[in-house]
Amino acid sequence: MFDVLRAYAPAIVFGGLFVRSYLREPRQFRNALYLLAAVGCALVSSIVMLRNQIWLILLVVALIVLFPLLASVLLIMNGVIVLRREGLSLASLLPILLAVFIVALYVSFPLTVDFNGPRWLMAIVGLFVFEGLWFSFTLVALLLYSWLYRTLPRKRVYDYIIIHGAGLSGDRPTPLLAGRLDKGIELWRRQDKRGRIVVSGGQGADEVVSEAAAMHAYLVRNGVPAEAILDEDRSTTTMENLRYSRDLIDSLAQGSPYRCVVVTSDFHVFRCVEYAHKLGIAADGVGSKTSGWYWPTAFIREFVAITKAHPSPYIGIAILWVLANLIR
Repeated sequence: MFDVLRAYAPAIVFGGLFVRSYLREPRQFRNALYLLAAVGCALVSSIVMLRNQIWLILLVVALIVLFPLLASVLLIMNGVIVLRREGLSLASLLPILLAVFIVALYVSFPLTVDFNGPRWLMAIVGLFVFEGLWFSFTLVALLLYSWLYRTLPRKRVYDYIIIHGAGLSGDRPTPLLAGRLDKGIELWRRQDKRGRIVVSGGQGADEVVSEAAAMHAYLVRNGVPAEAILDEDRSTTTMENLRYSRDLIDSLAQGSPYRCVVVTSDFHVFRCVEYAHKLGIAADGVGSKTSGWYWPTAFIREFVAITKAHPSPYIGIAILWVLANLIR
């Protein structure tokens, strides 16, 4: 028994950190890191405990080695589908770019072990590998935790349901935005039509009306009375969606506490609730379903946005790597 506890001690520690952090605030990126660290340590501990089962160890190693390569192939296939449907753009190239990154990381890793190139080149390759490993770890961590966050049940009555805009087709919501609106209507009806719905979205340069106006009209057509709808029609980014919606709600609440739910697409939920936490909004997140062919592109884009908001680990890795090469 003691041997088992000792083997699984790292997993228990990270698991405890995850539970503690989640209970204190579920909308933090660190929760994703703790969760994957706990799962990874548990997997390693299980391999150590079952080291006499050679076939099992070989199977696990094969899966670890082959899965990223299989993921690269699937990402390229998905990228081709997205390019055919959406046309050429940086966003539509994201699945293919991620596949190229995974292959480059696989090629670079052996070079750090057995390659007698110039020192400066080895330093660059090594930095790419370490930055790439952290990038890969956080990508998987966010994928796992964002799924967990969305699936955990939340039985609450919300004072305000904030629905994020997502582009228009003429003066009508796109299918992506219609999915968000339908999810908002579903929540509103589930709580016996209590609370008010905030439609959030400004007017883009290529849009004939504001997203808020189009969303408002959609809700009315689907049985939501106009007096239950609040329009926020100034925002152009996710952060502005939340900030301006908060300001609108605060002006009505006049200091009274309230609880919100942010309704967006499933791939966008975690970034929304993390931003809501930063803005001091008491809000949960709920996601509408996204088409399977579009989901990888959308999730990668979300991950890039979250990575840009958390640059410190990348800077820290770069500093440590530079210092290590100067000392060596």
